[in-house]
Amino acid sequence: MNKTLNTIQMQRLLVTVSVVLFIIKMLAWYLTASVSVLTDALESTVNVIAGFIGLYSIVLSAKPRDREHPYGHGKIEFISSAVEGALILCAGFIIIYQAVLNLLVPHELKQLDAGMILLAATAVINYIVGHMCVRKGKKEQSPVLVASGSHLKSDTWSTIGILTGILLIMLTGWKWIDSAAAMVFAAIIIYTGYRIIRKAVSGIMDESDTDIVNDIVEVLNRNRLDNWIDIHNVRVIDYAGFYHIDCHLTVPYYINVNDAHLILDSLTDVLKTHFRNRVEFFVHVDGCIYRQCGICNVTGCPVRQREFSGHKTWTHDNILSNSKHVYE
Repeated sequence: MNKTLNTIQMQRLLVTVSVVLFIIKMLAWYLTASVSVLTDALESTVNVIAGFIGLYSIVLSAKPRDREHPYGHGKIEFISSAVEGALILCAGFIIIYQAVLNLLVPHELKQLDAGMILLAATAVINYIVGHMCVRKGKKEQSPVLVASGSHLKSDTWSTIGILTGILLIMLTGWKWIDSAAAMVFAAIIIYTGYRIIRKAVSGIMDESDTDIVNDIVEVLNRNRLDNWIDIHNVRVIDYAGFYHIDCHLTVPYYINVNDAHLILDSLTDVLKTHFRNRVEFFVHVDGCIYRQCGICNVTGCPVRQREFSGHKTWTHDNILSNSKHVYE
């Protein structure tokens, strides 16, 4: 619940800041008549729309699981991120279109100094809020906050580029710089939108996240118990920071069901602690086979066929395989 409240509060702050900055940038465009300033303001409309969409998705994703959504509502955050990425792409292409038009029919520029002051203020605010959103989003495993924060930070750099262009115009009088600056930073905006969409699609498609799997591997190797003879066929689904983990756990074949579940609990407790209870499991228990004796260090095993030679170190690749690890 604390995670949800913190995320919602941060998204509300982002929405409020986006609205204020949009108003400031529109004022700067009105004062300067600069197409590059207009494109910066146009991108801010995306921030406002995406902010409200993100807030809705975070509130929805916080709803508990129900009969129709047994895994919860967390996937909506990936959909929200995809929508935001698409809006960013559209803004980037519109910016390029407006910049080309301005090259063909240049606008008369006015009050550039006043516009620069307003834009500089928005750049500072954007970066601070964007950095806060990305940090909070990574901490709380919220793709919406990460996407929104990344967008704000990219908006900061585009604003700085536009400020640089305006300064050059003031120094040289070359009005074509206005359109050139807009096109350069439109390309940066388009790339940012692509990255956000790519990340969102991978979440929707349950693409294996190498970082998460490596994190699990490191935790299991560090906390390994002798009666965790083998772990394989690991699969992880990310529901916007809530993880569903499937795996096969190999235990001594001669123990009873209750003892097997005690071993299973020791495994899940380690991962629950690491992921701060943002995880659920479907663990299938396998009995060991004789070819695993060499990697098994269970004390007092009555059916051992081979001396223990050393544990099989779990890695990203072998923990995903759908077969038991054996002594080689």
